[in-house]
Amino acid sequence: MSGHSKWHSIRRSKGILDQRRGAVFTKLAREITVAAREGGGDSEMNFRLRLAVEKAKQANMPGDNIQRAIDRATGKGGEVAIDELYYEGYAPGGVALIVHAATDNRNRTAAEVRAAFTKGGGNLGESGSVAWMFEPKGLITVEMPEGKSFDADDVMLQAIDAGADDVQLDDNIIEVYTEVVDLNDVRLKLVEAGLPVTSAERLMKAKSPYAPAEKEALSALRLMERLEDLDDVQKVYSNIDVTDELVERFAESA
Repeated sequence: MSGHSKWHSIRRSKGILDQRRGAVFTKLAREITVAAREGGGDSEMNFRLRLAVEKAKQANMPGDNIQRAIDRATGKGGEVAIDELYYEGYAPGGVALIVHAATDNRNRTAAEVRAAFTKGGGNLGESGSVAWMFEPKGLITVEMPEGKSFDADDVMLQAIDAGADDVQLDDNIIEVYTEVVDLNDVRLKLVEAGLPVTSAERLMKAKSPYAPAEKEALSALRLMERLEDLDDVQKVYSNIDVTDELVERFAESA
């Protein structure tokens, strides 16, 4: 299973995804604002905004909050603008990290991200220092309800026929990777095929997964967690490749 899904599983099993609903809503609202500023406030014409709004609704974010986030992109309400930023660096063991942030205060965010890297034993790098190790991709997640299973070969063929670049299977979860421009078309085809699509998003996918030694891997995961807990950080992408056993150990840690 890819590092992306393993990291999501860690966050979910530790209860972090639901512990701080206010913080989750803040991150969702900022993604909506950035998406609306980038492509306009009409979700029918702006696929990134549509994805952000759908994700917010799945998290039970109130409609008024969603609309305020869209309005903020157009300058309504006199609120401070949200800037989208990317930081690059290394975690212990040479694990490459890209930190995606959305903030109304660049100086605050830069200081918090730098402090997290320092406390976590990592190094914040210059722009472009690790970006070459990643490529932008679309990711569609399909998750079968408990008690049901995939016909792996059939699902893989459907995804490839729909235009997927890569398909990764693990238990009841399937990850379908696409070119960013093909994300919506592939998602619609999978939905039409009756597959239970649970999410679709844009991400930075590592070109070559990297497996550090166990001690460094645990330190890298702790740094990733520290970074993702920052209010201004939307996502943390890495090239880390860890075993299922190590994932379980970290997920059970305090």
